[in-house]
Amino acid sequence: MMSSSDRFIVDYRPRMPADRRKGVAIVGCGQVARDWHLPAYRKHGFEVVGVYDVDARAARLASERFEVPCVYPSLNALLSDRTVHVVDIATRPDVRVGLMRQAIAAGKHVLAQKPLAPSVAEAAAVVEEAERRGLRIAVNHNGRWSPPWRIATLLIERGAIGDVIAVTHLHDASFARVQGTHFDEIPQFAIYDYSIHWFDITRCWLGEAAVECVRARSFRTPHQPAAARTPWGMWAEIAYDSGASAVVRGVGHSRTGTPGHPFWVHGTEATIRGNVLGEDFLELETSGRKQRYLLEGSWYPDGFAATLGELMAAVEEDREPFNSARHNLLSLAMTLAAVESAERDGAAIPIGGR
Repeated sequence: MMSSSDRFIVDYRPRMPADRRKGVAIVGCGQVARDWHLPAYRKHGFEVVGVYDVDARAARLASERFEVPCVYPSLNALLSDRTVHVVDIATRPDVRVGLMRQAIAAGKHVLAQKPLAPSVAEAAAVVEEAERRGLRIAVNHNGRWSPPWRIATLLIERGAIGDVIAVTHLHDASFARVQGTHFDEIPQFAIYDYSIHWFDITRCWLGEAAVECVRARSFRTPHQPAAARTPWGMWAEIAYDSGASAVVRGVGHSRTGTPGHPFWVHGTEATIRGNVLGEDFLELETSGRKQRYLLEGSWYPDGFAATLGELMAAVEEDREPFNSARHNLLSLAMTLAAVESAERDGAAIPIGGR
């Protein structure tokens, strides 16, 4: 007989396809692709058959560093290659929608970086186009497979904490590292580019619960250097029709030798607490008894392999991937609403109809 503690033992390891030899081609060979996509795919045995970038030098560097056999001279050459099964789009957001449409037209499955599109309407249109053609689009929300977050997701799905009533996230870290990088050019970096992962995992934990509205603010932290262009501090609140709520808080410039991102998920029957991107842990507390989980793997780089693995497994099994673009539409809506609210000094932005 299964004990109550055994009931909440979960296999949180990434799902991988039976055949990892089906070709993957990467569009966009910037720092993220070179530092995370390609190392993760090599570590987990995926076959990257080629790369393409409008900057031919960036594509050559990626090819040489990771022994990728082909540097495509054009996007059309990549899309015409019959060995390419999945197109991994790792470009900046402004060109993503057009690239997805071209890949879909060529009959390719797509893994796209986040945020998926500049608007929910554009994202939904691409999703519907892919579905009409029988193709899959997945979003590279690799944080879904950070071990503490993944375990939390599975525990919630199994009913370990009852109904979720509150989610709390804290960025106990500093954004000083973005100064002088291209991230510093993003007006709402802390909300739009960074916290989108936290909006997305909250979307996973609250499931299909209806969102009433989102409020957010961003602000320059005390003593933030004048040369730093994007605000480092932020907060966002998500209110649900049920009365449940979620909060993401970023102090902007935490002065600590042990940065991290602690989180709490409070339910009607139990509490989950943990930390990611730091001294990772995950703990389930039920009726005063605490169960701490042993963790294997990490968000970086294993989460990057997990997003691709889940997409390819879903194609093999003819199902929707957990990180499907359709599942991501609410995450995108929440993120864009938070950006709009911050630009309107914390005004409540309704989600319905986006």
